[in-house]
Amino acid sequence: MSVHWYVVQTQPHAEGRADGHLRRQGFTTFLPKLLKRRRHARKIETVGRPLFPRYMFVRVDTASQGWRAIRSTFGVTALVGGENGPVPVRDGIVESLRAQHGEDGYLCIPTICKFTPGDAIRVVDGIFNSAIGFFESMNDNERVSVLLDLLGRRVRVVLDSESVAAI
Repeated sequence: MSVHWYVVQTQPHAEGRADGHLRRQGFTTFLPKLLKRRRHARKIETVGRPLFPRYMFVRVDTASQGWRAIRSTFGVTALVGGENGPVPVRDGIVESLRAQHGEDGYLCIPTICKFTPGDAIRVVDGIFNSAIGFFESMNDNERVSVLLDLLGRRVRVVLDSESVAAI
């Protein structure tokens, strides 16, 4: 079978541009995206971002489509491969990613949290090293809110998830 998925490296922040130009040329493309929360100018907004920045997938039928045209497409830097040309992606990888896309066109990746609210935890590094507290919540940037007992009252502190451990 001569139809395979290949990885395309794009120019910085040009995944959408490359996707549009490749589609106009008749190629089937796949640009996996996910929703991320972003803080900018004191606002928090949810924006779509590529799962693999600067990379996307293109499906090529080598019997009827030339892959060399992909390299000269606006927004494309290169096709990932070796000395003998582009290397196809293993079967099932792109299909698995496509199956995880929701109706909105974004990947559904659940956040994995190793603590539940109220769990006792210990800070393992930083200025609060060895402090004992209670887990409160986790945000999408892998940061945790912890309630620490400081100066006779509970104070909310936001730390990297790697900075805390279970007691």
